[in-house]
Amino acid sequence: MEESAQLTLAPNGPRPALFGGDPLATTAAADAPPRPVVPEVPAYLRETYYWAYLNPRNVKLLDHELGVMVILWGQHLRLWREAFAELEPGQSVLQPACVYGNFSPALARLLGPRGELHVIDLAPIQVDACRRKLRDFPQATVRHADAARLSGESYDAVCCYFLMHELPEDYKRAVVDALLGSIVPGGKVIFVDYHKPHWAHPLKGVTKLWFDTVEPFANSLWHHEIKDFASDADLYSWRKQTYFGGLYQKAVAQRRPIAKL
Repeated sequence: MEESAQLTLAPNGPRPALFGGDPLATTAAADAPPRPVVPEVPAYLRETYYWAYLNPRNVKLLDHELGVMVILWGQHLRLWREAFAELEPGQSVLQPACVYGNFSPALARLLGPRGELHVIDLAPIQVDACRRKLRDFPQATVRHADAARLSGESYDAVCCYFLMHELPEDYKRAVVDALLGSIVPGGKVIFVDYHKPHWAHPLKGVTKLWFDTVEPFANSLWHHEIKDFASDADLYSWRKQTYFGGLYQKAVAQRRPIAKL
């Protein structure tokens, strides 16, 4: 029987094994190369966002331009342009989470063959899907990693696109600090995400209901600036612009150049 295309909000039966190999597999030979360590999917992601990012059927349904357009009230292309306006061809850019739709291919195309796009994500299913989308862009790599625990690489810029609203408070702080610490002097971290809309915004009530029901960690962006989550915010210059009646924002943190003696 053909599988239904209905969106599944919770796993039906045992969740798919996302990590590890076959428990019956034999021990690898001593001379085999070490297997890369895959970071564990955090509990908040499994419990709150399984339906959106870990369920295989839903990933196929949601990873399309139409879905992104609906979720962002038709503003996604405008928000892309605002994020991309902060970047230049030839730069090395970190994207600290996979993004549904064509965002990553568009970003790789912007950076061009002399640039580098490094995409990281905690969920293997997201990494696999993004690798397929970027297979025609040799300047792009996708790997398993935790944006809160980066391994010391430096980038010209970081493009953090609609990740912050999905993180609990402690993760917000850890991710912001990690991203700010990963840019070179003069580099930028670009945050594009939700923002508290104007009090009379016609979609304010619907958005609040969506947050309360489906995305509980997003509410904090209505009460805090992204800058508030940084431990050393004064080491960076900050600017912010809002869009669509204040419902969305672009916050840019630029690392101050090192003073010359």
